[in-house]
Parts: sequence; C-alpha cells; structure tokens
Amino acid sequence: MLDQLKRMGVLAAVVRQGSFAAAARQLRTSTSAVSQQIRALEQDMGVTLLHRSTRKLSLTPAGERFHVGCAAMVAAAESAQAQLQQLRDAPEGELRIAMTVGFARQLGPVLAPLLAAHPGLRLHLQVEDGFTDLVAHRIDLAIRFGRLPDSAWVAQRLGTLRTGLYAAPAYLAQQGVPTSPEALQAADWLMLQDGTDTPRTLPGVNLTIRPRYTSNNQLSLQQLCEAGLGLALLGDEDVAESVAAGRLLKLSSAVTWPDLPVWALTPQRDTQPAKVRHAISALKAHLEAQA
Repeated sequence: MLDQLKRMGVLAAVVRQGSFAAAARQLRTSTSAVSQQIRALEQDMGVTLLHRSTRKLSLTPAGERFHVGCAAMVAAAESAQAQLQQLRDAPEGELRIAMTVGFARQLGPVLAPLLAAHPGLRLHLQVEDGFTDLVAHRIDLAIRFGRLPDSAWVAQRLGTLRTGLYAAPAYLAQQGVPTSPEALQAADWLMLQDGTDTPRTLPGVNLTIRPRYTSNNQLSLQQLCEAGLGLALLGDEDVAESVAAGRLLKLSSAVTWPDLPVWALTPQRDTQPAKVRHAISALKAHLEAQA
C-alpha cells in the first residue's frame, strides 16, 4: 500500500512538472527511477495512464480520472505538512500549563505579550500546589520548584525563585524577633505540607522544624502568616505587595535561606511545539529579570 501511494505521488509530480526529467529533479531521484515507478503503477492498475512521445507526455482518459485522486492526495499531504510546520513555528492551539497557586499570580504579565501577539493561542492553567497528574490533565508544560522527584518528564532549568523568612508585625511584637537557630526552632512555623505530621528539615540549613500550621496551598499559608500565626518561608515576589502594605516583614538572621530552582517539565526534550518553546522563553526572561 505504501509503495502504491508513493507511485501515485510520482505520477502527480510528473503531470505537474510536465516530464519525467523535471519530476526526477523535484523528487531528487533519477529519470529512470521515475519511469520505473510509473510503469509499475500502470501494471498494478492494469491500464495505461500516460501517452509517451519524444516531444511530450499526456494523460490518457483513464489517467486523467486517476490523476485527480493522486493530485488530491498530494495536496492533502502538503496541507498537513504545512499545518504541522505552522504548529512548530508559530504558537497556536491550546497551551496547558500546570503550576502552583503562588506562581500563577505572576503568570499573567509574563504570558500576556505572547497571547496578544498570537490570537490563535489559547491558555489553560491547572493551578494547585499538589502534584498534578500531568498526563491525565494533558499538560504541555509544568512549572516546579526545588528538588524534583524522579519522573519520565524532561526537566529544564528556568531560573531561581528568591525566598525569605517572613512574619507579620503583630507576631514579632508578641513573640520577638528570632535571631538564633534555637529561637527559630522554637518559633511557630507555617509550612507547605501534604497533611503528614512529620518534622521538616529546612532546605540548605541544619534546622529541623515541626510546623504548627500546615497547608497544601501556598496562598493559604501566606494569609495565615499575615494573620500573625507564625513564620513562613515565602517567595519574595509572591509577598511583595504584602510587604509594601506592611502586612509582612522580611526577617534577616544569621541563617541564609536558599533560593529555589525553578524547573520547566515537558513530555519530551525535542520537537516541542512552538507554544511550549515560546512560553519557556518568556518564563526564563521573567525570572532572569528578577535575579
């Protein structure tokens, strides 16, 4: 069947180019190979498709009818190839991104220019702080932070997310500012957690904490922190408005809080559609501007 389709394409090329030699140049093969393909097609069909003379080629009546289908097949293949090329080169279709609640607040300004420049591009955000089932939700691009679990997905470093230790002024006025590791360990902590009651070792520091308040939602933790319930490690960009409004204060201490690496997870490294490549580029530029 594949050989037959190939021969139909050769016939369409011969008719379009007007000769075996011209068709051979287009197909990057020899004239004899083109002639052999046409003879094999005629033998398979049991009819003569082309009148051959020293001056020109012409379709037989049967060839004219058969050529209509051959030309339509080639046109359909060229159209499919053009559409695939457009998908590869121009962002369009639905872009499905999974990310955390906190980072989703930053995404509007990041992707707004991309969406404005490409009217054929649509956006769906799968927003949750837990681990989204990327396959079930047909995710094109997932944004993750910190240490990644083992996965079949391909990780690409986008940049870093600056973090800091924050508390509400009311909490600090009541409990004092913790300035030593012992005071930090004794403080009330709010942490992102899946509900398991286990101590947490803070990333990059030798400090084990049993949080008093936990949530699976980063925005909820920020709100609890603003209510004066304790200390929380939060992204600087996420809480910039709250700091400016005086609802949160960033604590300085002898402990250096590590920045979180930001990763883009995609199903494959190569042959990424344009919508994914452009989104990754916009996210990289945004994080580099914050660094």
